[in-house]
Amino acid sequence: MKLGFRGKIILSFFSLLLIQGLVISFWLSNTMKKSILEEIKNRGTSIGISLSARMVEPILAMDFLRMKVLVDETVQLGDDIFYTFVLDGKGNPLIHTFKHGFPVALKTANTVLDNQKESIQLLDAGGQLIYDYAVPVLINNSRLGTLRLGLFRTRAQKAVNKIIISAVVTIILAILIAGVVGTLLLNPVTKSIQKLHESSEHALRGNLDVRTAPTLKKNCWDIMQCHQNKCPAYKNYHHRCWYLAGTLCPTCVEGEYAKKMDSCQQCSVYKQCSGDEIQSLAESFDAMILSLKGNLSDLRNAESILNEQKALLQMILDAIPDFISLQDHEGRYVSVNRAFCEMLNKDKNDIVDRKNDDLFLKNQALLYDREDKEVLEMGTPLIKENKVTGSKGITWLHVVKIPVSETKDQVKSLVCSGRDITQVKAVQEQLTHAQKMESVGRLAAGVAHEINTPLGIILGYAQLLLEDVEKDGQIYKDMETIVKQTKNCSKIVKDLLNFSRSGKSNITEFNINEAIEEVLGVVEHTFSLNHVIVKHEYNRNPLLMKGDKEKLKQVFINLLNNAFDAIKENGSICVNSGIGKTQNEIKISISDTGHGIPKEDISKIFEPFYTTKGPDKGTGLGLSVTFGIIKEHNGTIKVFSPGLSGKKEELGTQFIIVLPSGLNSVQTKKGEINGEHSRTG
Repeated sequence: MKLGFRGKIILSFFSLLLIQGLVISFWLSNTMKKSILEEIKNRGTSIGISLSARMVEPILAMDFLRMKVLVDETVQLGDDIFYTFVLDGKGNPLIHTFKHGFPVALKTANTVLDNQKESIQLLDAGGQLIYDYAVPVLINNSRLGTLRLGLFRTRAQKAVNKIIISAVVTIILAILIAGVVGTLLLNPVTKSIQKLHESSEHALRGNLDVRTAPTLKKNCWDIMQCHQNKCPAYKNYHHRCWYLAGTLCPTCVEGEYAKKMDSCQQCSVYKQCSGDEIQSLAESFDAMILSLKGNLSDLRNAESILNEQKALLQMILDAIPDFISLQDHEGRYVSVNRAFCEMLNKDKNDIVDRKNDDLFLKNQALLYDREDKEVLEMGTPLIKENKVTGSKGITWLHVVKIPVSETKDQVKSLVCSGRDITQVKAVQEQLTHAQKMESVGRLAAGVAHEINTPLGIILGYAQLLLEDVEKDGQIYKDMETIVKQTKNCSKIVKDLLNFSRSGKSNITEFNINEAIEEVLGVVEHTFSLNHVIVKHEYNRNPLLMKGDKEKLKQVFINLLNNAFDAIKENGSICVNSGIGKTQNEIKISISDTGHGIPKEDISKIFEPFYTTKGPDKGTGLGLSVTFGIIKEHNGTIKVFSPGLSGKKEELGTQFIIVLPSGLNSVQTKKGEINGEHSRTG
């Protein structure tokens, strides 16, 4: 288990004290040892010199008793003096203090010259160390003998050891006392640090209401005699006023802690209430937590607003029918709207963070990647139209790719928007078709007017010649052929004039049901010969309208003839009439059980001279004239046909005509053509 901060501090503290004590003990022991040994040496020298001076007279008088008294007195001076003896000038012992005889080897163990003051030697006497002092006994520079003195060093060492032990014990006691005092002083610090650690743990877990610093004993409102209830520091017992922004004290500087701290340090509140470093750290931590809590609250509010704005923006983007996408500089999709997801038939989560090769076919992905790279590198928008073939048929898309710049010269991302313009394309085609029809109508009108007169002359002269020739001759037959073909040409000219609307209109008020009934009365018998039944259902009330009755009857004849030609035999035609979406509209429906036509003919059925019938079976102007008449009456014509699926219930074609009823005057405007499939007449 690892030591905590408290344990480390205490261990370090005791270690430092112990090392310091050991160093002091070592230094003190060496110093005292040297000092004591030096004192011993000086004492021995002093005793030896003094005794040698006193031995001069007894040696001259050879007074052995006196010499014995002197050496005995010297030995009795202290327990550390081991022996004393005197040698004559020849080195023979004169007197000594040894009880068991004089050790002969000791005579030569230490010698001293005449010019030396003394000689000191450290001798080993069987486990005991002795300092041996040799001092010459002189009189007028004449040497009478040598005084020898022995002092125990071991006893001196014991004294040194006792002193060292006392010093070590004293130091250890001092260390223990210092340790206890240090621990007591350290407790508040470690407790504050522990509380700070616990508060930081709570803050990390999301609890920002922790309090680390102790409760304040002095408060700024008491010191300053302030009663500003609106001041954020007033009655705030957990935070110092210099950590709070927006305080109302006259001496405070507005702003956050960093701006106001210099002025707060000169305030009497700061001088009286500021604590030591630990307290300041705890108060700073509480202020930091308070600031963090406020910042987090602001961030949550900002995040909530951003999420609302994001949701609102996404809702707006999803409501836009155009598909919109945002890609980063690597081509990865960052965001898409609902239309984009529906176009790909994928969920948003399956598109975001993906690239083109994850969403499109290989060829399409390569094309889109090349386009995106060009837009990102060049920084110029790309506008194009895409033709997409899918399960629902051909779809036209208008696509715009716009670079989004992070800086003036750096493109960060790419916005792509697209719109389904299939209907616009259809309208354009219809407009082109109408313009072509108008041009063809003008041409047809001009040609019809130019040809009509010569044809009348040819027909007149041919009929006159028929009266002048014999009926049984070849010339008569040839003239009949000329008359017949001239009448056919006249019919074509008449159809051209009807198509170009160059003929005059006879506007009257009539019942559309009566017009349909008159047409059915003409064709029903002919159709019944091939077992084609005509069913009809009219509105109960008369459907009155203003228009050219004869031209509208021509429309019904053309549509019924086309239905009959499509059925050929054994089928039925259904004619219905009624009110349209409004009371001012009349709706007529003519449907058959014929074979229908291929899809590719849908765009051509109202073009002049276009027909799928064989030679001599149609001029290709029937539906063109029908379209022109409906257009002249401000109406619309729609065509529905399932096509050649092979299912009986899906065969046939239906024409729906919508005409204005009312009594308004007929004005010429362009009609409308709508349908899935259609059939030519």
